[in-house]
Amino acid sequence: MSNRLAETTSPYLQQHADNPVHWQPWDAAALQEARERRKPILLSIGYSACHWCHVMAHESFEDAATAALMNRLFVNIKVDREERPDLDKIYQTAHQLLTRRPGGWPLTVFLTPDDHTPFFAGTYFPKESRYGMPPFSQILTQVEAAFHQQADAIRRQNQSLQDALGRMTPASSPGQSLNGQPIQEATEQLAGTFDGRHGGFGPAPKFPHPETLNRLLRHWASGTLEERSRSRVLQMALHTLNRMALGGLYDQAGGGFCRYSTDQQWQIPHFEKMLYDNGPLLGLYADAHRVTDQPLLRGVAEGTAGWVMREMQSEEGGYFSSLDADSGGEEGRFYLWTPEQAQPLLSDQEYQTLAPFYGLDQGANFEGRWHLHNPGHAPQDDAQRALLKSGLEKLRQARSRRVRPGRDDKILTSWNALMIRGMAHAGRLLERADWIESAARALAFLRQTMWRNGRLLAAYKDGRAHLPAYLDDYAYLMDALLEMLQCRWRAADLEWAQGLAELLLARFQDPEQGGFFFTADDHERLIHRPKPFTDDAIPAGNGIAALVLNRLGHLLGEPRYTDAAEATLRAAWKGLEDFPHAHCSLLDALEEALSPPEILIIRGSGEELDAWRRLATTPYAPNRVTLAIPDDADPPGLLADKKPGDGVLAYPCKGPQCLPPISEREGLQAYLSREG
Repeated sequence: MSNRLAETTSPYLQQHADNPVHWQPWDAAALQEARERRKPILLSIGYSACHWCHVMAHESFEDAATAALMNRLFVNIKVDREERPDLDKIYQTAHQLLTRRPGGWPLTVFLTPDDHTPFFAGTYFPKESRYGMPPFSQILTQVEAAFHQQADAIRRQNQSLQDALGRMTPASSPGQSLNGQPIQEATEQLAGTFDGRHGGFGPAPKFPHPETLNRLLRHWASGTLEERSRSRVLQMALHTLNRMALGGLYDQAGGGFCRYSTDQQWQIPHFEKMLYDNGPLLGLYADAHRVTDQPLLRGVAEGTAGWVMREMQSEEGGYFSSLDADSGGEEGRFYLWTPEQAQPLLSDQEYQTLAPFYGLDQGANFEGRWHLHNPGHAPQDDAQRALLKSGLEKLRQARSRRVRPGRDDKILTSWNALMIRGMAHAGRLLERADWIESAARALAFLRQTMWRNGRLLAAYKDGRAHLPAYLDDYAYLMDALLEMLQCRWRAADLEWAQGLAELLLARFQDPEQGGFFFTADDHERLIHRPKPFTDDAIPAGNGIAALVLNRLGHLLGEPRYTDAAEATLRAAWKGLEDFPHAHCSLLDALEEALSPPEILIIRGSGEELDAWRRLATTPYAPNRVTLAIPDDADPPGLLADKKPGDGVLAYPCKGPQCLPPISEREGLQAYLSREG
């Protein structure tokens, strides 16, 4: 018999609908039952592509004896952390405070039924004693006994935890003069942990951290470094991007990046693929190609965009969330090869080229099989690149007939916005109209499906959009809209971006301390209202909000937006001073607060307008916003001052200062060369 999760749309929750555990979603009915029965809540948070979530489910949640114990002692609630990042942020933080260790998934937290404060927390618990951990059944009985026998101690601990959560958000620094010191110190901190041999930062496991690499490229381009330091910063970014591109983190046959590498060399990934990684990485590789013109970097962008459009875009236009690490009950099975499998699929020339390039001539690197990675070679010429390309395509086609990893096909506004921005940005830089069209389809889906009664919704599945949107949804979508406006002018997109900005100020802003809360002021009341400033697997919503509000403020002449961006930076200033390398998206916003973004408005018509827009994508200039507005358009705000002329006119501005309009293409080239 199904439990209450059968009523939900989340693929992750539906995976547990037939468990013998009496799972419930996080809703009023489940919380009320816990209060009325005075039973503690067992809260389990995970996601569809999570390998250890599957392990714990198979060991414990599908086991009748364990389920009976859970049902007798607790009210059991399952949460998809991708649909409810608000709950995940709160209880991951609580786990860290209770255990003094970082959390992860599955997250297992026990809550008091009256106020939902956690009094015991962990992550994965084995069914039987191993890994130095007691069996899950022992945890269950001991926690339930403590709830009844140690009520006073738990009450005191809960109060201490709530006090600690209340102190998590630092006080603002309203009198602080913004300066570039955190930007410089972040680069120095990153240099101190840089792996000069394999790229990346720190030991294994290694994550791609696109915000970090983007920060390095931006710092290199800023012109604020002396030449030796500038070369070092560029080398850290490019070496990391190249090693990730050649390693097993990148799916050499099918395109797209896995979530992280389990080893120092980027060779063996944790095989799940997440939309939120691949959107920023797609844009980043396009930027790196703009800097270097390296074919490898363009090829990775092409492979990633191809995978997204082929496997991750729905017929309705939105992008799906993730692919599992497992297929056929085995981690990585879909991606692994033996030489005996690969060789018959390829011509002799293809195999002789591909085998040494991707390690098939060396020992097996994953449980007796081979995961394709480059051990250090580089293509010698176009002929070798062509053989590698044709060989990999044959492997991809053969692989497509295998049992596929499970796909979480819910559509999330925030992750879609990250991919829309990445697809549009890469399409603009690499002149791929099909990528821009893919982004436009996803954007239209969000507008039609996730924008209801002047507010955003967060998640969609099976024809149902639901859950009030979070800070990330609004901030990332504003950023995506601004990128799409640089691909093609749509007055409705700018109007929508303004509407989102107004909602951020009205519903999410902290008017006293500055910055933005993760949830709106009319969101469900939880034990804590986070205001996150640090980047994690995705950029901090406060960082993206500050960057985009500053840009919109300069575009439209709206000081409320630039003021809100500055207030956000002052609210985050202590973190920027103490741990600048953990705040890279805020450092991007700080850079443009200190040196306003360059705004280039081009007025014209037809192919000539598009030619000038394409010209403005060079050289690499991450602080430039270029809008090509047709002569017959009627743009709002300060944009209305940029009038059409007899031919094409370009209006260059930096902050409030504008130069005379440029009427000749050679003049635009000279301006771009000087500024770049």
